[in-house]
Amino acid sequence: MLILLPPSEGKTSPRRGRSLDLGSLSFPELTPLRESVVETVERLSGEPDAARVLEINPNLVADLERNTLLRSAPTATASHVYTGVLYQALDVDSLDAASKRRANRWVVVVSALFGALRLGDRVPAYRVNICSTLPGIGYLSHEWRQELPSALDAAVKPRELVVDCRSSTYAAVWRPTGERAERWVHVTVPGASHMAKHTRGLVTRELVQAVAPGTPQALAERLSERFDVELTPPPRPGRPWQLATTPRA
Repeated sequence: MLILLPPSEGKTSPRRGRSLDLGSLSFPELTPLRESVVETVERLSGEPDAARVLEINPNLVADLERNTLLRSAPTATASHVYTGVLYQALDVDSLDAASKRRANRWVVVVSALFGALRLGDRVPAYRVNICSTLPGIGYLSHEWRQELPSALDAAVKPRELVVDCRSSTYAAVWRPTGERAERWVHVTVPGASHMAKHTRGLVTRELVQAVAPGTPQALAERLSERFDVELTPPPRPGRPWQLATTPRA
């Protein structure tokens, strides 16, 4: 199973740890673009118009300063750097050893700075808008859309489920195609409230605690033990199944 997550806007800066080693990250075929993006963001973040160019709230001065040290700042695993609502609900540290191993194997975080990461990859805290246009690189979402298929297509085994918990912005940079799309399930949260991220974190946590279901129907049945679910087939080939999911009170 492949579980796709968005990154977290909330990040914790590691206090200690080795500096960024792009060559050690999962999906090494992404390294050339990662190098260009990291170098460009680091340089731009120290310029007067950084907030405008990077499309970052100008009040986030500390985040821009942090970006200027991407290659030298301490790193920690993505599961510890990402600390927003979704990742708090996932709560990797409290999982048993087998569940942690599944999380590290199954979860892929789609990132504006790194393209795609596993939870065990070591990264610094950063602030990058995937909708920004970087000088010398281009529209960031488009550039990752060109590169991610080579990495993520290979990460999906034949007849394996793809459970998509990404927001629409990050979902646009890679979509399963062909046979991979037949078992692509998009997890939605009715009402699209602030609880959506929390619910997707709970869904991810539930899934990594047992053997992977093999079909969309088995996925819905599995989650129905803890959630109210409604599974809707794709409207046409190449589109995802929709799994509306609400935690039970």
